[in-house]
Amino acid sequence: MDLSRFEQRSEHEWLSPAHGRMRVPVVIYASRELMQAMDAKVLEQATNVASLPGIVQASYAMPDAHWGYGFPIGGVAAFDPGDGVVSAGGVGFDISCGVRTLLTGLRRDDILRVQSRLADILFARIPAGVGSTGELHLSAKEMDAMLTGGARWAVERGYGSEADLARIEERGSMHGADPKAVSKQARRRQRDEMGTLGSGNHYLEVQHVAEVFDAAVAAAYGIQAGDVVVSIHCGSRGLGHQIGTEFLREMLIAAPAAGIELPDRELACAPLASPLGQRYLGAMRAAINCALANRQILTHLTRDAFRKVLPDARLPLLYDVSHNTCKEESHVVEGRKRRLFVHRKGATRAFGPGHPELPAEFREAGQPVLIGGSMGTGSYILSGLATGMERAFSSACHGAGRAMSRHEATRRWQGRAIVDELAGRGILIRSPSLRGVAEEAPLAYKDVSAVVDAADAAGLARKVARLEPLVCVKG
Repeated sequence: MDLSRFEQRSEHEWLSPAHGRMRVPVVIYASRELMQAMDAKVLEQATNVASLPGIVQASYAMPDAHWGYGFPIGGVAAFDPGDGVVSAGGVGFDISCGVRTLLTGLRRDDILRVQSRLADILFARIPAGVGSTGELHLSAKEMDAMLTGGARWAVERGYGSEADLARIEERGSMHGADPKAVSKQARRRQRDEMGTLGSGNHYLEVQHVAEVFDAAVAAAYGIQAGDVVVSIHCGSRGLGHQIGTEFLREMLIAAPAAGIELPDRELACAPLASPLGQRYLGAMRAAINCALANRQILTHLTRDAFRKVLPDARLPLLYDVSHNTCKEESHVVEGRKRRLFVHRKGATRAFGPGHPELPAEFREAGQPVLIGGSMGTGSYILSGLATGMERAFSSACHGAGRAMSRHEATRRWQGRAIVDELAGRGILIRSPSLRGVAEEAPLAYKDVSAVVDAADAAGLARKVARLEPLVCVKG
């Protein structure tokens, strides 16, 4: 990235002023080192986003930002409901992909005694990989109920408990979902995929808390050094991908009639107030419910697997938060509270202390912000900050961010060698695809610690704990 194109407003805040068709500036939060290594396409795409109608304040990019479809991955943009737009590319194809972290009450030594057996049982119980299907097959009526009810639908069918719902974004059920806006093809793709991880960078990981940075917040979250947690990273599977594909095509065709001049075809969007915009919001919200239900079912399967090896394990939910969404939220802009539609694509919501949407037990500490790493590196738990509420509409990074393409990764590494190398470090990998393991090689990603340090230093979120993997079931 050419840093001469930016004004450095602080050590970790870089501004590219509005020019040409831009309505607002671009702001990137990152260290100098991350900026220098960042793909120049990030600025190009964030600049294109800054030209969209109704955008408010700035087009933002997080420390893990990299090139994506239309919007950069790690991009954040908010739009006014009156004259703004909603973009399917600004949400992404894996709608409501997110991370859910479970507490276990176990210690690292408890897992090491049964590590191999637990890895095998989790792999046997958790469907993973391209085209993976589960044991649940939804009728048309149940599909509608799931798309409307989300995790609450799953809990009502025995997949978890009411206590889980308080620890999930939107309390487990996204309002405004419209199952009628979800096509037959999207439904067909999802009919047998509930309770599955899928492929790519999705995973289920047993982790131990290797380091605590903020003991008070960690205590509020119920964790301490040496504890074991389980993190689940996945989204809305085939249904979300199909919704993204269909609406991007429709938005592209409809843009000229809506008076929208697109700087990039991949930024296809629709006015928020238009029938098309409202229909997409209804379908996207249904996909959010699909993702929440999917992670709830996977939680149930994980709990069952743990009980087979460690009968006393209970696995209560710490938190569940998505990083590919468009949410209607209240934010203060230039001293005035406004309702805005906030796109976060590869960016995690990070509400600070006192936010009314947080569970009461997290009200003082701020929202848990769950950051996934690669299977051979660490993951992180952060907390939302009051300063973060003033920056990038309460958003933070979502992971390490890719440093190279999957094709390049498979050219450099062999899956079997990675599995063996990680086993030598005490990390057991289970995957149906060695090619998939190679695609997700740890060194194919940026340094997650550098990304998290930048988010912390920029005031987006505070570091709470670092997690290291013990077992990884990889899609």
